[in-house]
Amino acid sequence: MKQLLISAFLAILTLQPVTPALNLMLQPKASTILSSRGISMEDRYHVPSVSQVFKENILLNLSYLDGRVTNAQNINWDEVTKPFHSEFTLEPNQSFAFHDAVLPKYKDSVVVTTKARFNRQDGFKTDGYLYGDGVCQLASLINWAARDANLDVVQFTNHDFAVIPEVPKKYGVAIYLDPSNQSASALKNLYVTNNRSKPITFNFDYVNDVLTVSVTS
Repeated sequence: MKQLLISAFLAILTLQPVTPALNLMLQPKASTILSSRGISMEDRYHVPSVSQVFKENILLNLSYLDGRVTNAQNINWDEVTKPFHSEFTLEPNQSFAFHDAVLPKYKDSVVVTTKARFNRQDGFKTDGYLYGDGVCQLASLINWAARDANLDVVQFTNHDFAVIPEVPKKYGVAIYLDPSNQSASALKNLYVTNNRSKPITFNFDYVNDVLTVSVTS
């Protein structure tokens, strides 16, 4: 009888396997999406040749941001323009600035910039007007996503002088960097500070010619 009970018990175990509690503990915690905004990289300007320059300058700027490019000599345009995912994280009270000419207020809090000067020496292209044309559109997209996530965002310049396709006018921001005039350049920057109690991550995804900026926590 005892042997029969043991056999029955083993059969029940075989039919109803129990998932170890440890497996549940190892499941990664899902991120919370605070905001997500995207633009078509094929529609950056109504003149196709200018739109292409804007697109390439935006993608090059992101390559500097995530470290795929560190100087003009190691630019591989096939790599710059292929689909990618990159990200950076801000701890509470840490800040992002679009370029490294920052106001004294942000000197200690800025931990991330795009690490570029948007000029010919950095490999940026010109549409015949100025080098780096188009990077304001990237700054405006970041501005839009950051404000939608209710982060602390500061800008001193807008982009009222030109329409940015797919980005509402109120989020447009004008960016300019003159290394010889740091104080003036600091006012033509974009500052985003994590005002939350937990880390937040900016995610950049370029897939099927669409660039998406998402903020997650």
